Amino acid sequence: DRQTDRQADRQTDRQTDRQADRQVIPYLPTCLLCVCLTGSVYCEEVSPDMTAVPTLPKETAYLYARYNKINKITAKDFADIVTLRRIDLTGNVISEIEDGAFSKLTLLEELSLAENRLVKLPMLPAKLTTFNANYNLLRTKGVKATAFKKLTKLVNLFLANNQLEAVPQFPESVRIVHLQNNNITEISADTFCKGNDTYYLRPNLSEVRMDGNPVLLSKYPNSFTCLKSLPIGRYN
Repeated sequence: DRQTDRQADRQTDRQTDRQADRQVIPYLPTCLLCVCLTGSVYCEEVSPDMTAVPTLPKETAYLYARYNKINKITAKDFADIVTLRRIDLTGNVISEIEDGAFSKLTLLEELSLAENRLVKLPMLPAKLTTFNANYNLLRTKGVKATAFKKLTKLVNLFLANNQLEAVPQFPESVRIVHLQNNNITEISADTFCKGNDTYYLRPNLSEVRMDGNPVLLSKYPNSFTCLKSLPIGRYN
């Protein structure tokens, strides 16, 4: 009887081990290449080259995958990791983001896609507070007119060093907008303010950078009446 019990115990142990292995194995490559701490995954300058978003452990809240060779974000990459709050993919070679790639990330607050090769933006998650797409190849036709308008919690919007021809619409919540070194040639009375409402104020907006654009801001004196301070840019 004791022998039968021992064999049964051994079998149960083996089964438990197998189940444990099954749970660990999918994430092992990521956590060997990267540093995995509770809720955070750091994959910076990984060698050999990381060309796709790695498989993330469940419950990951913070992903830092900077300075790799990731070239595309697919709709599946983040589909199961709904706990993400911050994603930093600065300094990759991303040229394509599939539709819906971020659509399940209802908790995401910070997203950096700076220093990549993007020509257009996907739909962004509604709770974003900071979005950084500095140093890409974005043109106005690749940024939907409403891309940022519905992001009612957005505070920081960084779109410097792209090829934008116009200032995108952005919500009242925004405090800092960086649009320096683009190809913006003109603005209107409705770009920052509401041309038909002289009483309209935008108290949150404290910093607008437009330097390094062809637009001559002094040609549009009525375009800044709602702002606390004038945009940084060319006036003569």
